[in-house]
Amino acid sequence: MNTTFRKSLTRAAILGASVATLTACGGGSANEDVAYVARDVESLYAEAQRRLDRGNTLLAAALFDEVERQHPYSPWARRAQLMSAFSYYIARDYNKSIQNAQRFLSIHPGNKDAPYAYYLIALSYYEQISDVNRDQKITEQAQSALREVNRRFPQSEYAADARLKLDLVADHLAGKEMEIGRFYQRSGQWLASQLRFRNVVEQYQTTSHTPEALYRLTESSLALGIPDEAVKYAAVLGANYPGTEWYEKAFELVEDHATGVQPS
Repeated sequence: MNTTFRKSLTRAAILGASVATLTACGGGSANEDVAYVARDVESLYAEAQRRLDRGNTLLAAALFDEVERQHPYSPWARRAQLMSAFSYYIARDYNKSIQNAQRFLSIHPGNKDAPYAYYLIALSYYEQISDVNRDQKITEQAQSALREVNRRFPQSEYAADARLKLDLVADHLAGKEMEIGRFYQRSGQWLASQLRFRNVVEQYQTTSHTPEALYRLTESSLALGIPDEAVKYAAVLGANYPGTEWYEKAFELVEDHATGVQPS
């Protein structure tokens, strides 16, 4: 990988910290100055790089695409594929970024830059994660893509960042489960709510939502008439999260409605 190419890719690999700053200056029209004009590969690639450096990210992406179109068998075409995916990512056109990175991998699966392509796909999904009130399909796709980075390249800098982001994704998915569980509780659908809260405790136990999930399980168990289960969940809550407001509330519930009951 030449120095210019490495520097360009490194910008997106600052482990997600500066994406917002970069995208704030990104833009430009993909249709601007991209009318077909036959150019030698070096000057065409250099022009794409120059546009990217100036923050004209969509135009840069289109020009990198043009490198591949005009010179498909040149070594520059391989670089241009990944630089196009990177440019679309900075421009927040995440679908095109994913498409181009996936195409790069389909053509060059064993390339030394494959780890970055997988990482770029994961970042593109991650940047689209929506509020917990909306459908979480994108969140699940981000989780899957981040896991793939960690599985394939566990010792890389990309995997280190992927692991950090996986924690945030898990917290987001747990938050969605909590939202649905609380909705079922408000509707009096106690069994359905229990299933959601159990998912949090069993699948996302390291997230910030676990203490509340255990408290809600205590609530739901009492509402379902199984106080021994309520006592069990309150005990787990006390053992793992003593001193929290959720334990205090669970303790009060058990004291009021399950005094003397032994956990199942």
